[in-house]
Amino acid sequence: MSKAVYIATMEQGSGKSIVTMGLMRMLLGKVAKVGYFRPIIGDLKEGEFDNHINTVRSHFRLGINYEDSYAFTKSEVLNKIHDGQLDEVLDTIIQKYKKLEEVYDFILVEGTDFSGEGTATELEINTDIAKNLGIPAIIVESGRDKTMAEFVHNLLSAYDLFESKEVKVLSVVGNMIKPENLDWVKEELCNELKGKVIVNVIPMIDLLGNPTVKEVAKSLNAEVICDNIKKLNKQIDDFVIGAMQLRNYLPRLKPNSLIVTPGDRYDIVLGAIQANISNNYPALSGIVLTGGIKPESSILSLIEGMSNKLPMLLVEQNTYEISQIIGDIRPKIYADNREKIMTSIRTFDKYVDGGRLSEALITFETKGITPRMFQYNLLKRAQQERKRIVLPEGNDDRILTAASRLINQNVVDITILGKEESIRKKVNQLGIRFDFDKVKIVDPLNSKYFDDYAGTLYELRKHKNMNLAMARDKMADVSYFGTMMVYKGDADGMVSGAAHATQHTILPALQFIKTKPGVSVVSSIFFMCLEDRVSVFGDCAINPNPTAEQLSEIAISSADSATAFGIDPLVAMLSYSSGVSGIGEDVDKVRKATAIVKEKRPDIMIEGPIQYDAAVDPYIAGNKMPDSVVAGKASVLIFPDLNTGNNTYKAVQRETGTIAIGPMLQGLNKPVNDLSRGCTIDDIFNTVIITAIQAQGL
Repeated sequence: MSKAVYIATMEQGSGKSIVTMGLMRMLLGKVAKVGYFRPIIGDLKEGEFDNHINTVRSHFRLGINYEDSYAFTKSEVLNKIHDGQLDEVLDTIIQKYKKLEEVYDFILVEGTDFSGEGTATELEINTDIAKNLGIPAIIVESGRDKTMAEFVHNLLSAYDLFESKEVKVLSVVGNMIKPENLDWVKEELCNELKGKVIVNVIPMIDLLGNPTVKEVAKSLNAEVICDNIKKLNKQIDDFVIGAMQLRNYLPRLKPNSLIVTPGDRYDIVLGAIQANISNNYPALSGIVLTGGIKPESSILSLIEGMSNKLPMLLVEQNTYEISQIIGDIRPKIYADNREKIMTSIRTFDKYVDGGRLSEALITFETKGITPRMFQYNLLKRAQQERKRIVLPEGNDDRILTAASRLINQNVVDITILGKEESIRKKVNQLGIRFDFDKVKIVDPLNSKYFDDYAGTLYELRKHKNMNLAMARDKMADVSYFGTMMVYKGDADGMVSGAAHATQHTILPALQFIKTKPGVSVVSSIFFMCLEDRVSVFGDCAINPNPTAEQLSEIAISSADSATAFGIDPLVAMLSYSSGVSGIGEDVDKVRKATAIVKEKRPDIMIEGPIQYDAAVDPYIAGNKMPDSVVAGKASVLIFPDLNTGNNTYKAVQRETGTIAIGPMLQGLNKPVNDLSRGCTIDDIFNTVIITAIQAQGL
């Protein structure tokens, strides 16, 4: 049974980070605890951290100490090998690996980067490490700047070397292959390897193959003199030398170009900045000023006052030297470049046979459902049957940023309400990658559906004394318009509330989407992603003081929602008293609600009244309610009123760092979900995903 895998390469710049990020995301959806280990890292300056470790730990929120994530620097290993201390190197690596093995169910081990001197020794030590750890390998090889024959030969040589060292190779990955060569390369490798390993081939991806402004600044050791933090991670697709006069220079600008020009060419600098904000020229990435010439304070003041200024880098070298260096920069993935990270993961998902790899790697049973498993499974479920979700608040920065992530990850189809010109302007100001071809923007007042929607609302509400003029006024409201899109089937679900009160979001849904048959109360749940489990909290957002009958409905709806989302429902009806000892109106209400659930749904495992500690802590449960099948193991916790529920979920979320996904509304005929006005981008992202899953028919 394999508990780890070694990701190896034979050269620098193979792009193995794609495999690392993709595998890590895949494993976190299937294994309770995944560790990350780099036996040997590159040499670092004092105070620096290894970028690979920093990126993986940060993005996936791994609870692993930095010092536990590696064993040696490259120079330390080379010095020890020179002194005949290879055994000491291997012993230390094995010791650190075993320490992680005691804590984690699976460990992703990433090999060296082959930078600088000693690459032949690195190849040898990588195979020795994999062999001594007793784990299989995945070999990644780049096709960049090689003929396909050279590439295939190199990859097969690496495979033979690992096999000769008795290291089982599970998969070979050909990376950075020209799209027209993908089929030939895969067929050639499959023929040569004769089914011994899983063969995967990944094409060249421009976003991953080109550096960002931040990477260029780091490589050039440049001073950032005009800082636009949001754009430092912008991709550079080309760089253009600014030497000719402005009128001849402007037509040569290309999208996402980096301008390289002497620091005293103010005409080029200001012309490029103006071109960047002009609708007649492409958006640029940044400017590099050469010769160590810093613009005068008046020029800098002018630039700093622009709302959409470009990042500007200052270097000492001349223009020719800098252009040579930029051309040789190999891109990397940094922890704060979410776009590159998510592109790597999407690329892995698309081109790597994750099912076969998963089967080969994970041969032990998973235990329960962890928060990462839960979130991974949510994303996958939403992607399996794409739904169209309408976001009414197109003027909110958080909504647009979350929408860009959802679009880029191909999770759902998005409709945004608002004026397209205004939305495009905001997107440009935010500096986010936003594919307008994949999103539908609707201005309610100018929509071709406006009259039809207003007429429908009038017919639905005329018995409440609504006339057509009133219906038209209501339909100008984005909440009414978005909800009507869901009612009419022009959207599968709606998420709103980032800029509106809860009542404003759900009132239209209550008026004409209405509740499901047999349901009299709309309620809500949060999926609380705690450290070691996912719990369902309800109702923490809608009903201030539910009756016993309403509380029983909330419990039944919450249990069914838990089941639908892969959580085994053990329902705890919370109160200030456990069992039969407590008396009082509030505890009696909970006791009555519990009895109603048992009568209506005897299939639901439920306990109540019960205190929170007895519901979730096995030790306390053993003392207070030793005969209960729910106490100490509750996964669905139903609060007696909104005051208790809302404060408890927020306290748990803020004090423990728990991710709270929701609220998800229960009981409506079609999904409409409300956001908190203090919601984060992650909150919006997660709520859209659960809305899409609800729309799949849950």
